[in-house]
Amino acid sequence: MFTTLHSEDTVYSADSVEWLTQDDATTGFFACGTYQLVQEEGEPAAEISSKRPRKGRVYLYHFEEANCRLDRLQCIETSAILDMKWLPAWCNESNPHLATANSLGQLEIYELLRDEKKLQRRTCFCLAEEESQEEPPLALALDWQHDGQHIQLAISDSKGGLNLLNYSPQGEIIRERSWLSHGFEAWTCAFDRWSPHLLYSGGDDMLLMAHDLRTEQRAWTNRAHMAGVTCLLSHPRHENHLLTGSYDEQLRLFDTRSMKRTLAELDLSGGIWRLKPHPAQPDLILAACMYTNFSVVELDVAAPSLSLLGAYEEHKSICYGADWAPFRNKDDASLTMATCSFYDHKLCVSRVEIGK
Repeated sequence: MFTTLHSEDTVYSADSVEWLTQDDATTGFFACGTYQLVQEEGEPAAEISSKRPRKGRVYLYHFEEANCRLDRLQCIETSAILDMKWLPAWCNESNPHLATANSLGQLEIYELLRDEKKLQRRTCFCLAEEESQEEPPLALALDWQHDGQHIQLAISDSKGGLNLLNYSPQGEIIRERSWLSHGFEAWTCAFDRWSPHLLYSGGDDMLLMAHDLRTEQRAWTNRAHMAGVTCLLSHPRHENHLLTGSYDEQLRLFDTRSMKRTLAELDLSGGIWRLKPHPAQPDLILAACMYTNFSVVELDVAAPSLSLLGAYEEHKSICYGADWAPFRNKDDASLTMATCSFYDHKLCVSRVEIGK
């Protein structure tokens, strides 16, 4: 089912990978983000303090689907990356933009210069208020939605906060609102793809929350999870369907109109850090299961059910980053994915054959 095409050493610990899907689907660009605690010379790794500075890199790759060639185009030194997303284009002529959330509590946005095949830093926004004397939080996760004129960004942080930002075509970032939502780390956030006034968040306090952006009030709180809520997916094809991942190892499917019980659950083991639907087949979901593997899950809404189709076992460290390529192989209709893992600083590009 899985064939590894490429295996790359990212040098620093790898935790995020994102294929460019808003552009021409045949371009094959993707980015990988890394995270590394700064270690002094001669210091044992086990004694590195979590208070130490963190550094990272953003890698830009290009994968040629026709001949399976992989090229590393660029390496940008930055602070540690915790999440990244390609943003939608304002128009067909505009260059794609990559947003990153980093360990300095910053949103950094890069522009992909198509002709030069490289990223150029466009702007940076700090989550901490200018007058604040406190240490800034880590920016943990980000999501976006587009109203045609501006891009609205949500960022969750390590102090339990949520931050709502507005990004204009001119490159200006304005804070709309920031508020404390969770008692511990707010690991994840996601807009509802069908109701733009709803923002979901999940935290280390085991709570899943929905926030009404019109009233600035919490719409509801769900306590179904037995450990921290780590990832969220508002399904792009099925309205009212929300999938969640947690340290408790359960993949859950909810109907957001009735949150008292789940529609379906699946034990994936190892804790679930990311959920990615395939752009062309969104009922095929790629899950990064931290301490076990990368799993491919099929969603059947009619049943409703969640089924494990297969697991990619190539990585031997914490499985954090995963994403589907936006294209199919022209010869056999197989799919392509990129995955990355932490302490072995490994990035893989693989072919996936889904059985009939």
